[in-house]
Amino acid sequence: MDKKECHEKSSSSDEELPRRIPTSSVSEDQESSEEQVSGAVYSEMHQMISSIYAELHFMFKQDYKYDQFLGPEGNVDAELINKSANKYSLHFPTAGWYLWSATGLGFVVRDTVTVTIAFGSWSQHLGLDLQHHEQWLVAGPLFAVTAEPEEAVAEIHLPHFISLQGEVDVSWFLVAHFKDEGMVLQRPSRVEPFYAVLENPSFSLMGILLRIARGTRLSIPITSNTLLYFHPHPEDVKFHLYLVPSDALLTKMIDDEEDRFCGVRLQTSPSMQPLTFGARYIVSNSAHLEIIPTELKLSYRSPGEIQPFSKFYAGQMKEPIQLEITDKRHGTLVWKTVVKPVDIQLGAASAPRTFSGAVFVRENHRQLQARVGDLKGVLDDLQDNEVLAENEKELVEQAKTRQSKNDTLLTMMEKKGDRALELLFRSLSERDPYLVSYLRQLRL
Repeated sequence: MDKKECHEKSSSSDEELPRRIPTSSVSEDQESSEEQVSGAVYSEMHQMISSIYAELHFMFKQDYKYDQFLGPEGNVDAELINKSANKYSLHFPTAGWYLWSATGLGFVVRDTVTVTIAFGSWSQHLGLDLQHHEQWLVAGPLFAVTAEPEEAVAEIHLPHFISLQGEVDVSWFLVAHFKDEGMVLQRPSRVEPFYAVLENPSFSLMGILLRIARGTRLSIPITSNTLLYFHPHPEDVKFHLYLVPSDALLTKMIDDEEDRFCGVRLQTSPSMQPLTFGARYIVSNSAHLEIIPTELKLSYRSPGEIQPFSKFYAGQMKEPIQLEITDKRHGTLVWKTVVKPVDIQLGAASAPRTFSGAVFVRENHRQLQARVGDLKGVLDDLQDNEVLAENEKELVEQAKTRQSKNDTLLTMMEKKGDRALELLFRSLSERDPYLVSYLRQLRL
């Protein structure tokens, strides 16, 4: 394994969800694309779907692929066609049920269909003036969906994070469509524990809202995620802890933001019970480390917005740390985990993520010029990888000062392009890992 890169989140489980959706999800003797599946098969299909959705929420796997759906004949690849908009295109080749396990979005299709999916932001579309007579609660991700042909889609399953317990009434669930004329509301065909279903849907920018009569005093229970990241440093390991609704897109956006600064997500236990929107929770630890802030309010902020988190430092992590979250109002324990030094070691040793060493070198040219020490091993590495010729190596070595040697090499590699810079970054990471780690921590 290369030491050159920050390392990704450790795998949460050795178990695997099915890579193939059973073909019984749609009647095999279907005579036309318009024919409805039989009642018995239909019921069996939805029992199976509900079971797999439950696995998605409670297995807490962290390695779902954003470029793949599960389908009746195996994985279906999704093509990222617009990175800035997080927009994907994919082709469902046959009738059946398809699940985007990374987000919880699902489709039941009657026939071959091409689908495009992008992610939206509730804060950009849900006007505050809508709250005059009712209380509106965002209940899941917002998706912009199109299908061609549209009539090939029998159902769309829109994920939500509302826990169907206590006083929650499924009649409060609405599908919000954002169109040119504004927001259009539609009742779902049915509401399941982790998703709501629209049959024979029309497509738009769409997601699940909860509408509750204004003035109604309720505690809305939701399924939530506690996300814990560590940032490695030789002298002081830092932790970030988030408490957020179980929105797969929201989790991905936090993962991506933490990845930018070399944060590694640790596998932790789920919450002991559904939590409450708007409630406040206290974060504490057994090591009497300072946590800032100690109080987190469970709320929904759209992906892309700044997400609140608690931060604390743990030195060199020589002893285990127990973390707890308690309900501020009732004093009840809602989550706890233990982080051991071995967890940090395993997290740092997990598979390397995709990372641009070329960008790192370019952005840190001055720091590297001033701080890199003996270049002999680095020059040998670059020569062995055939990106540095003998006469170029001699040119670097002939420079009069250490800083001028560094500057000559850096300038030379930058002119050679990304491959040369990636190899330079790899060599620097192996020969001076503390310097590389330090420079990455400066961006936090």
